Amino acid sequence: MTPIEKIRNVAIIAHVDHGKTTLVDAMLKQSGLFRKNEEIQERILDSLDLERERGITIMAKNVSIRYGDYKINIVDTPGHADFGGEVERVLKMVDGVMLLVDAAEGCLPQTRFVLRKSLEQNLPAIVLVNKIDRQDARPQEVVNEIYDLFIDLGATDEQIEFPILYSISRDGIAKKSLNDDSRNLKPLFDQIVETIPAPKPLRKDTLQILITNIDYNPFLGRLAIGRIFSGEVAKNQEVAICKRNGEIEKSRIKEIYIFEGLERTSVERIGTGEIVALAGFDDIQIGETITSVENPKPMPPIAVDEPTISMIFGVNTSPFAGVEGKFITSRQLKERLFKEALGNVALRVEETASPDQFKVSGRGELQLAILIETMRREDYEFQVSRPEVITKRDENGNLLEPIELVVIDVPEEFIGVVTEALGRRKGQMKKIINNGSGRVRLEYEVPSRGLIGFRSEFLTETKGTGLLNTIFLRYDKWQGEMKARGTGALVADRMGEATAYALYNLQERGTLFIRPQTKVYEGMIIGENARAVDLNVNAVKEKKLTNIRSSTAEEAIRLVPIKELSLEQALEFIADDELVEITPKSIRLRKKVLKANERIKSTRD
Repeated sequence: MTPIEKIRNVAIIAHVDHGKTTLVDAMLKQSGLFRKNEEIQERILDSLDLERERGITIMAKNVSIRYGDYKINIVDTPGHADFGGEVERVLKMVDGVMLLVDAAEGCLPQTRFVLRKSLEQNLPAIVLVNKIDRQDARPQEVVNEIYDLFIDLGATDEQIEFPILYSISRDGIAKKSLNDDSRNLKPLFDQIVETIPAPKPLRKDTLQILITNIDYNPFLGRLAIGRIFSGEVAKNQEVAICKRNGEIEKSRIKEIYIFEGLERTSVERIGTGEIVALAGFDDIQIGETITSVENPKPMPPIAVDEPTISMIFGVNTSPFAGVEGKFITSRQLKERLFKEALGNVALRVEETASPDQFKVSGRGELQLAILIETMRREDYEFQVSRPEVITKRDENGNLLEPIELVVIDVPEEFIGVVTEALGRRKGQMKKIINNGSGRVRLEYEVPSRGLIGFRSEFLTETKGTGLLNTIFLRYDKWQGEMKARGTGALVADRMGEATAYALYNLQERGTLFIRPQTKVYEGMIIGENARAVDLNVNAVKEKKLTNIRSSTAEEAIRLVPIKELSLEQALEFIADDELVEITPKSIRLRKKVLKANERIKSTRD
């Protein structure tokens, strides 16, 4: 068992894509965890398929490394604001943080968010200015930005005396000053040992383990992962679980695991300061406390920011329901959603008046899109509504809506189109910074509902050169009505198989989403109408064959390339009276009311 004074628990926090997971790779390699001839994949901790595909961290994960006599437990956290719940959860497990900031991009919204959370917990910070080998790196200016950020967030005199290191996480190099000739991460390891304090027991009279994560083992069932704040725990020991509602349940610990490198190692007994995985609990949840039976003392539950966006998940009711999916009933959908809510503290799942529809609330479109994509890959079939913002009322009865801070980085020539687009969405410019490099940073405050569907429009307007980052700021007064999508939909008016002849005649009307030979049904959206009205069209029409030869018969039909919508684009595109049908093989857009004559009646009502 490692002595408590030789343990260091540290989380790596940063904005998305500033190099957290890559730095953990380098730390693991240099700690001697792998053999010299062992083949190692990049971003070892990004183990989920979706994480590797998108190049982002979605779930926080922890590993440990040995540095001399010291054991350093490292927790890698997500950088996206949508997964902020993971960061809040993880900061309860550690005694200090490493804040990574890109040497070119500087402090971005998520840098502010994760730093604010760690300062609230009074955690000491080590600042790493990463990617100093970039051509556009400006490390000295970025260090000044970091100092400004600490002051802006109300850091104490002790917190603002943070050590600064410069690093290239891809090459595994860290240095105390830009001129040092360091070739490895030794300066960083030394700084962690020096700056991050050893864990201290909260109290002497009882055991306290705060559960911050839930995992599953096929042989042992649920694993409760958390940190021991006080006392010691042994295998087969009887313990009490302090539930969130105040109840206390007794249970027995079947197995204790500690983290060694990337593996979990079984131990008989373990003490204060360690991060452990415990087996033997059937229904334990995140935020609950494992404590001693004789003197049960619960810890304060994990406080997580409230969700700001919600969607309705429902059973698929289209004519193609059950063709491609394996799990299609409301019971299966309900079980899967509530199971997700157990392990994801930032997600809320509620039942609605309809037994086959569930309201799922989260931090943003990306978080909900990741959940949809994960379920889709597990062979679930369902339909989802357009994302909606969650509104509140203040004590005077005024309607409040969530406002987000939007930080945009674009070339100078696109300032006009971005300003116009955000003006339509009730955005207010707060700051404009021109570093003289040809790119400009704009800071806006925009209602969350104004950002639904904005990302794809933004990338089109800036020709793919713009960077967009958002983070929840506060609830403020309702900003008034906002113009919806400026175009209508091309809606199929009958079931069948789309033909090239029909699509050729329809492509003048707008942009198509489907190819020839695609099966369609009445009420399915097959394209975007150039005008702001919905148009019922026949996509299965075939060319009439006659025995009279026409002069145009030999002309080949040339179709314009279709616009293939990704899941996020589909969620952004749909209007209030439309749904996205999700199956393991397809993403289809459809009207809530499929029959054209019933749609006309419902609009009249």
